Amino acid sequence: MNQNRVLPSVELAEGTKKKVIVSGKPVMLARIDGEVYATDDTCTHEQCSLGEEGFLDGASIVCGCHGAVFDIANGQVISLPATEDLKTYKTEEKNGHIFVSTE
Repeated sequence: MNQNRVLPSVELAEGTKKKVIVSGKPVMLARIDGEVYATDDTCTHEQCSLGEEGFLDGASIVCGCHGAVFDIANGQVISLPATEDLKTYKTEEKNGHIFVSTE
């Protein structure tokens, strides 16, 4: 498994999200209820950054461009116009850093 150190833990506060680049790919990180989640950053409906343009609504991410809603934990579409789920990635926090597995 390829783990990439992407961010110091202190840079992702509770209830926030952030776009990062992992192995050349844009990924959105979000911290909800103390857990760190990682999904593809690009909305599957159109080319819109969820980490930069989207907003969190509980355990969901809402695309800021057209309003598609995804479950942050499993990437599943909750609301149209998106019809394709987001890819999710395994995360781990250790030694004060967030790691994302790209496999």
